[in-house]
Amino acid sequence: MASLTIRKLDEGIKTYLRLRSARNRRSVEEEVRVILGELIEGREEPLTPFAAPPAASSSTPMPQRSGALPEASVTLIIGGGIAAYKSLDLIRRLKERRIEVRCVLTKAAQQFVTPLAVSALSHERVYTDLFDPQSEFDAGHIRLARECDLIVVAPATADLMAKMANGHADDLASAILLATNRKVLLAPAMNPLMWNNAATRRNVAQLQRDGVMLIGPNSGEMAEAGEAGIGRMSEAIEIAAAAERLLRPPVPRPLAGKRVLITAGPTHEPIDPVRYIANRSSGKQGFAIAAAAQAAGAEVILVSGPVDLGDPHGVTVKHVESARQMLEQVQAVLPADIAIFAAAVADWRVANEGEQKLKKTSAGMPPLQLVENPDILATIAKLTDKRPPLVIGFAAETEHLIDNAKSKLARKGCDWIVANDVSPATGVMGGDRNTVHLISRKDGEIAVDSWPVMTKEQVAIELVAHIAKSVTDKSLEPAS
Repeated sequence: MASLTIRKLDEGIKTYLRLRSARNRRSVEEEVRVILGELIEGREEPLTPFAAPPAASSSTPMPQRSGALPEASVTLIIGGGIAAYKSLDLIRRLKERRIEVRCVLTKAAQQFVTPLAVSALSHERVYTDLFDPQSEFDAGHIRLARECDLIVVAPATADLMAKMANGHADDLASAILLATNRKVLLAPAMNPLMWNNAATRRNVAQLQRDGVMLIGPNSGEMAEAGEAGIGRMSEAIEIAAAAERLLRPPVPRPLAGKRVLITAGPTHEPIDPVRYIANRSSGKQGFAIAAAAQAAGAEVILVSGPVDLGDPHGVTVKHVESARQMLEQVQAVLPADIAIFAAAVADWRVANEGEQKLKKTSAGMPPLQLVENPDILATIAKLTDKRPPLVIGFAAETEHLIDNAKSKLARKGCDWIVANDVSPATGVMGGDRNTVHLISRKDGEIAVDSWPVMTKEQVAIELVAHIAKSVTDKSLEPAS
């Protein structure tokens, strides 16, 4: 059998074949041959490691992958010019940024860099021919055009840009560029006279009208002796940075310049050196709010009781045990623009903490006299000096949720209350989901905004969005 032709495959199987063939660095046709051989020998490989995702429409961006940064993928088209040598460094720079790279070399590019060198750096098969039966088994040029997040052309020669501007598709590179619905970034490189030629200027203007983006060219010495001017390809690090900006646009930072104080978790009130009074708070909601506020650009100080959670990235965390320690830390970090009191602070503590472990006696249980802990929310909300412009409390209730939250809003003197039902049946205490109601004052009235069931991370993001809107509307002055 010289070749294989398989028709009417569903998209899930097609995606599986592509993923598996890419992993094994074989063409799809070669991979099908291997699978058939395994079936005949009774060694079929399980599909579960490569379960195919739902097929995306041609206009749907590729999904983000897991990692410290979201991974992205680029189809890099290397044009024919002396600047092609810089493309080798560009591959490395892109991969440093967790960007996958699949490369296409034009016929002219292969005069300057070899497919072997490009493949060694990209760790991927290199594509060179529109009529390659191995890659065109399942329309390879269409996959290269669409199974990526961005197409980068570096160097973009005058000839390649002319083809793009006029819709030519007589080789693999130009066919990909004509068939794509992804963003395209060009890094032009050519002799200064070619760059300034009227035909090139017309083509560049047309490409820009078509939405194609350019970086460079730069000014400097050319490869040819005695030639200088505008036409040098941008440096690899510049192109990689431009690609990353397109792939990972800056996240809005509406709380930039604001200082946010957050409390989280339970407090432990010692009875003796061994025992303590506590509650079931996990600290997850407060930690999620701290992470969301930090992502929104705020300087975040988190005062946390004892929890089994890692400190959020980029957040200053103050670890405490008791309610009195928490209040001391809160007062120490003021002033702040926004204060969010999500901690489940114990209402009472033992009046006389035992210096030694309390023992059972024939007289029965030793008497424990309880005294009230300081009210951290009310203390900060009622400050005349250093009171944050926006003070938000939490109301964890097991009954009469809204009524108790409204009463707490008036009694504590804060601006907002986030109320949630922590009855055992809800699973909120220690769980990952929450249902909250935002209680606030609007035009002299108390307003209730009820949110649907969300994860605690989603609640945090929604709360920070409300805070950002309030900060914008009220134009809060930064804390000093």
